[in-house]
Amino acid sequence: MLLEDDCHLVWGDVCGMAWGQRNAPIVVPMTNERERQTYYGALNLLTQELHLSEAPTGNGVNTVAYLQGCQRLYPDKKLLFLWDGASYHRGEERQQFLAQENAGLVEADWQITCMRFAPNAPEQNPVEDVWLKGKTHLRKQFALNKTFAQVKRCFSTFLTALHFTSTKFSWYWPTEQLI
Repeated sequence: MLLEDDCHLVWGDVCGMAWGQRNAPIVVPMTNERERQTYYGALNLLTQELHLSEAPTGNGVNTVAYLQGCQRLYPDKKLLFLWDGASYHRGEERQQFLAQENAGLVEADWQITCMRFAPNAPEQNPVEDVWLKGKTHLRKQFALNKTFAQVKRCFSTFLTALHFTSTKFSWYWPTEQLI
């Protein structure tokens, strides 16, 4: 079971709070506020391993590519994705891909099953907490990251090294069954 979410990293995510004089603004120069990076991330519920992937944008084509990447990580395994209701998670590209992957199979034998979290309930998805940890780390490292490439590298390096645990895991799988 993979708990999935997407994150859109922008320059503004690096900004945090700083100490300064009262009633005096602190200016933090940004070279390009429009730079943006989309990440797909899925937590394996049993191992707590995060599968992180960069994409140019969140869309149907990149969603299918991410699903295919996860299939390569788990060959010969049936995959269950829990994710939010983003339009590209429900779109035509994803529907066609699942129809092809699961063609001729009864639902119990589907290779990939996608289920949605409740609408407007990001608190149900532990991956939201992962993104928050990553962005909090960026804010603590703001002085070290002078370019957006450095920001992206800092973010992905931190997240891939992170051993993430959450009480939310037990919402989806009995605690005694988790590794």
